[in-house]
Amino acid sequence: MSVTPGTEAPPVFHLSAEDVLHLAEELQAYHREFAELLFRREQRHWALKYLEGLLLPAGDNKSTERLALRLTGGNVRNMQQFLGEGAWDDDALLAHHAELVAESLGEADGVLIVDGTDFPKKGLHSVGVARQYCGATGKIDNCQASVFLAYASARGHTLLDRRLYLPQAWFESASRDRWERCQIPEGTAFRTKPELAWEMIEKLHPQGCLPFRWLTCDEAFGDNHDFLRRLEALPRVYLADVSVSTLVWLERPRTEVPPAQAPGRPPSRERVGEGTPPLRVDALAAQLPKSAWRLYRVKAGEKGPIRAQFAFVRAVAAREGLPGPDVWVVFRRSRSEPQELKVFLSNAPGDTPPGELVRVSGMRWPIETCFEEAKGSLGMADYQTRVWRGWHHHMTLVILAHHFVVRLRLRHKKGLRRSPCLKPANCSAPPSPAANSRPPKPSNSSATSSTPTTRPNAPTTATPTAPVTDPNELSL
Repeated sequence: MSVTPGTEAPPVFHLSAEDVLHLAEELQAYHREFAELLFRREQRHWALKYLEGLLLPAGDNKSTERLALRLTGGNVRNMQQFLGEGAWDDDALLAHHAELVAESLGEADGVLIVDGTDFPKKGLHSVGVARQYCGATGKIDNCQASVFLAYASARGHTLLDRRLYLPQAWFESASRDRWERCQIPEGTAFRTKPELAWEMIEKLHPQGCLPFRWLTCDEAFGDNHDFLRRLEALPRVYLADVSVSTLVWLERPRTEVPPAQAPGRPPSRERVGEGTPPLRVDALAAQLPKSAWRLYRVKAGEKGPIRAQFAFVRAVAAREGLPGPDVWVVFRRSRSEPQELKVFLSNAPGDTPPGELVRVSGMRWPIETCFEEAKGSLGMADYQTRVWRGWHHHMTLVILAHHFVVRLRLRHKKGLRRSPCLKPANCSAPPSPAANSRPPKPSNSSATSSTPTTRPNAPTTATPTAPVTDPNELSL
């Protein structure tokens, strides 16, 4: 499947055992990129071992204990201690990781992607666990929730950073014992998921090493006005999924401070003048003429190109009842019945080509692919550590392991085939339990072509310049 429409598909994630048998040297060279950031010799040793374990052939559980038992020279206690107690700096590793991602994947029109992923858990002892909506099971369930940042370009995609979400219940006095057992750092404050996402973006952007023009996210973040305001302060543009109940104006409404009507303090807050209510975006979509909808090929799919109908409207965003910035409202409608409507808002300039908006609307899927790859092949969800530091250490190493394989598939496109995992040269058959130090069970561990609809005096958009392969279809 391609990352961007009209570009070469990135190389397949899979590696065969033959392909990877002699890649231990590449892994060691990759590990050396981070070695100076791991100050103790034993930390450097176990970091390499842990990466080797995550890259073992998929199929088996990749908990720390299982990895230690499968690796030559593995040691259960030492690997658990490295993960759960090791005082090494995740932030330093991830900062250098962003530099390496810029080298391998960086492009000027790159896209940052924000999304959450959840990890079902049994019991109440793992850090941040709570009964909450779990995307992995599609219902309210016992799970840990997290927010990740990813990067995608025409070259490929990989993960960049991660944050564990702590529900509000974990900040109540009744959770103090769990807080201490999970070794959550003192001073950790409650953060919503959009706040966690912004924290990662705010940390990455000043580095200036990773080129990107766009940021995209789903409704959980796009419906948060504070999050969008923060993005609007960046010299970048976003295209965010929003709910169909989102409100906009087709013309910027007049605002005024109402006159005082009674004794007391006079009104000071601006209000929108009477007779100019905002419009829901789903109602706006229903009002659009047939000529406003055009058929685009969004991206390549496993069973052929994925196509959808799009319409584009310039509007004014409603923010807490007042007019906000000028935005693009991008409508995407499925071709099948019943038709599904998705809506995006973007602060991109008014002369942005519609085709570019279509391209970016299909750029949120790479982070989902990253999650599938990391969970299915790299042990992302197989951890058994219960503590704050252990969770973050594990996710950091999974992020590094994923990018290692991304780099491999870019360098060895023609030789990569089936298994996505790396079998280190020094990895033998799983040793017997007696060969490892094994502690007690850990406790911490039909559309017609026309121009896009615009409001009066709004800048007109350029017609997509890519060739048209069908009279009713625009190919990016």
